[in-house]
Amino acid sequence: MLRLAIQRKVGFMPESTWSVAEPRKLTFDAPVTALNVRIVDGTVNVVGTDEPTARMEVTAIEGPPLIVTLEGGTLTVAYEDLPWQGLLTWLDRRSPRRSAAVSLAVPAGAAVEVGAVGAEAVVSGIGGRTELRGISGDSTLVDLSGAVRAETVSGSLEAQAVTGDLRFQSVSGDLTVVEGAGTSVRAESVTGHMVLDLDTSPNPTDIRLTSVSGEIAIRLPHPADARVEANTASGTVSNAFEDLRVGGQWGAKKITGTLGAGTGKLKATTVSGSIALLRRPPSQDSAHDAEPTGKVL
Repeated sequence: MLRLAIQRKVGFMPESTWSVAEPRKLTFDAPVTALNVRIVDGTVNVVGTDEPTARMEVTAIEGPPLIVTLEGGTLTVAYEDLPWQGLLTWLDRRSPRRSAAVSLAVPAGAAVEVGAVGAEAVVSGIGGRTELRGISGDSTLVDLSGAVRAETVSGSLEAQAVTGDLRFQSVSGDLTVVEGAGTSVRAESVTGHMVLDLDTSPNPTDIRLTSVSGEIAIRLPHPADARVEANTASGTVSNAFEDLRVGGQWGAKKITGTLGAGTGKLKATTVSGSIALLRRPPSQDSAHDAEPTGKVL
């Protein structure tokens, strides 16, 4: 930040730093191995490509300029006063209104960090590690094969065809997983709902979900292969699998048992939210027509 202030005073900006105050396209000649984006309001769209370099387009911008730097293979697009650390506490609305619509094409193997305060984010085609931090904007992940870490306050996350390990934490944001084939999903929320549609994975899966009052619905592939333990203190449960046992008539209820060889693990826990275990028909690939067929308690 100090380096940029000095450079502006003398009217000089190095070739690896750009100040973007209006719609603009940038092409970066040097290889990019990591991307760090931090914006307020608006949208950010990141897509992976087969090229070693990156491209950027800002189609709309309001308020302070975005500072773009490329150093040591790391491409950063951010506001000077919006740090990555502490981003989730950045809610100073006394600051001038700002908004930006940013699209980036980066190498598919790059590590991606996106911080969004009230902005919507879409990340697709990335094989490297992806980390999201947000306040209230919703995020969409499509076709990611690297590990994913997402942390929001109230923003929801939709993950489609994500095969890497997924970690999600939120206060009230919802989690939706479509065609999930990752080996590990860990999710925690206070009031947010969780809906997971799991596809067949060649490796054992480890699914662990925790919510206080949010509802949890999980659709398992057929045939399923997991040790199941689902508990709710005061919510209802619905089970579509004959091999699983439903216990408890009043108060706490649980679903336990083993599906297939039991090489995977599924654990879901809520305090007052409901839990539904659904079964994907063998001939059906769609994630949107599932209906609970088991007994509701």
